[in-house]
Amino acid sequence: MIPTAYPDPQTMARITARALLDIRAVHFNATDPFTFASGLRAPTYIDCRKLISHPRIRATLMDFLSCAVLREAGLEGFDNIAGGETAGIPFAALVAERLALPMTYVRKKPKGYGRNARIEGDMTPGQRVLLVEDLATDGGSKLSFVEAIRDTGATCAHTAVIFYYDIFPEARARLSDAGVTLTHLCTWWDVLAEARTRADADHATLDAVEAFLRAPRDWAG
Repeated sequence: MIPTAYPDPQTMARITARALLDIRAVHFNATDPFTFASGLRAPTYIDCRKLISHPRIRATLMDFLSCAVLREAGLEGFDNIAGGETAGIPFAALVAERLALPMTYVRKKPKGYGRNARIEGDMTPGQRVLLVEDLATDGGSKLSFVEAIRDTGATCAHTAVIFYYDIFPEARARLSDAGVTLTHLCTWWDVLAEARTRADADHATLDAVEAFLRAPRDWAG
């Protein structure tokens, strides 16, 4: 069923942040920091993939994401929903089901045999493709997926994620320069605000998280 009603963005952000905390998709540890794939060290880490194991929360957030996309891009804005390998694939499938659209997925790199393809499923020239991912950090991986989509002759001017870091100033500019609009449900700031309200971690840890969010590249010294 295509969702046609939705709460305001602030309510969706608050509910999404609460849901991520409820299922322990957000981890806090200021004394033994996490290391991201980029090498950046941080006192917090988020794993949106945990959502696939929680059907009621999963369904609610996928309704939210579908509605947010429809609000921003219009009811007839897309012909194909593409998921980025691997975390974006289940969420793309769930959004495609709600919007009654074909679904494809994009590999991080050609698989190295057979057709050596990066796109799996049917994507045709001229199709307007929505790229769905679990989260966005600095926008870099999104552009690689967008390039693969555009190489087919399709267009991709919009990406939708559950969680956007919103701590790297260059991220939106990087996507905008490539002609891509970002839709998201919540950010680290929404999660931090909810965590403080609920006391999901002690004050010192949450203060360390806020210090990291304000200067992520400087936090670990």
